[in-house]
Amino acid sequence: MSLTVDDVAASSTFLTDHFGFREDMSADGFAALARDDAAMNVVLLRRGLEMLPVDFRDQHAAGVIVVFVVADLGQEEKRLRAEGVTITMPLREEPWGERLLQVTDPNGVIIELVEWVQPSGA
Repeated sequence: MSLTVDDVAASSTFLTDHFGFREDMSADGFAALARDDAAMNVVLLRRGLEMLPVDFRDQHAAGVIVVFVVADLGQEEKRLRAEGVTITMPLREEPWGERLLQVTDPNGVIIELVEWVQPSGA
């Protein structure tokens, strides 16, 4: 997954400090993050890079929600709060069995944590 942001270092630090990613590669305006237990990597690119398509290079990762499924959302919420991360959408449970909360990285990228539970009334 590739996200175009203004401050690559800020998003990289947020994901490594709070979500267990490691920075595998980096250069000016670029970082590649990975986790051994994730099926995907996160690539961060600085807006305006010439390597990006002309009509895309100034766009921001707006409208994107990065979702990670977790085993214990309550514990994740406690951990994030203890680390000083602001919860931008408090923990909630949807009737179809989705428990979720959201945080926002320094570049405005929304990160959602989801735990699947038995739907209410099922």
